[in-house]
Amino acid sequence: MPAETAQAVRSGPGTTVRPRRLTLWQRVKRDKVMLALVAPGFVYFVVFHYAPIFGYLAAFEDYQPYTGFFHSAWVGLRNFTDLTGDPAFWQALGNTFKISFIQLLLFFPAPIGLALLLNSVLSARLRKLVQSVVYLPHFIGWVVIVSIFQQVLGPTGVVPNLLHDLGLPRVDAMSSPGFFPWLIALESIWKDCGWGTIIFLAALLNIDTALYEAAAVDGAGRWRRFRAVTLPGLLPVAVLLLILNLGSILSVGFEQILLQRDTVGPAAGEVLDTYVYYHGVQGGGWGQAAAVGLVKAVVGLVLVLGANKFAHLLGQEGVYRRGDS
Repeated sequence: MPAETAQAVRSGPGTTVRPRRLTLWQRVKRDKVMLALVAPGFVYFVVFHYAPIFGYLAAFEDYQPYTGFFHSAWVGLRNFTDLTGDPAFWQALGNTFKISFIQLLLFFPAPIGLALLLNSVLSARLRKLVQSVVYLPHFIGWVVIVSIFQQVLGPTGVVPNLLHDLGLPRVDAMSSPGFFPWLIALESIWKDCGWGTIIFLAALLNIDTALYEAAAVDGAGRWRRFRAVTLPGLLPVAVLLLILNLGSILSVGFEQILLQRDTVGPAAGEVLDTYVYYHGVQGGGWGQAAAVGLVKAVVGLVLVLGANKFAHLLGQEGVYRRGDS
């Protein structure tokens, strides 16, 4: 029993010996190896995630890059009121929610299904081969992936030519505004579905095989074992990843959409990330761009906290749990 965590140790009748608490420096010396391993990740988050929070100050200023944060004029909530009066912002917000919902509907279950299929493959050599193939697109840039889809679904691509040869009208899916959110989801699935299976495969391997054996002895068939053993084993991981995905629901992929925005037009292809780029970086609206970023951060935080609370009500741990639970 660790001395620093024990509440009390009884050494005899009526006597209680309280352990000596270690000082901060003693704990640092004891855990120096672990702290050294954690340090690079800690520095990364401090430099690239926590320090930039100071930049949200520009959301309340008429920020100018050459004058800096301390010399730019303070405008209060004017940047936020300008956003609410801009039809392009509401259009970008609507497109963002639409694409996020479709991605959540199609992309989130895809790695789970692929992990279940890979886990059912009996040959270890074949499983490794398939894993290597489906992981590969994750390391390909969006420029290449969009070009591949253009060659397949574009106006002169494989699919339109095949439809033409069959006597059917050509369909240009790459420039169809109505199909654009579905196209984004399909591209994301093709690129990152294999990579997303890593966590779910680890969760499947973590399920005790004795549970399957006990279920088989009780007469449970394949689908019954799947519902009673496999799904409960995957549920905590799926809930955790779903909550984390809700935190970035307003970020749907800047580079991917920027490459295809002009093809379908801003009415269908403008999202919050591209809105920030065109109106903030190119248009000089730095304050409004920071306001959009702050709105995204607040909405993501509210969704994560709300979804985590809902997970607690369903009996799941979620991202974190209270210390007294």
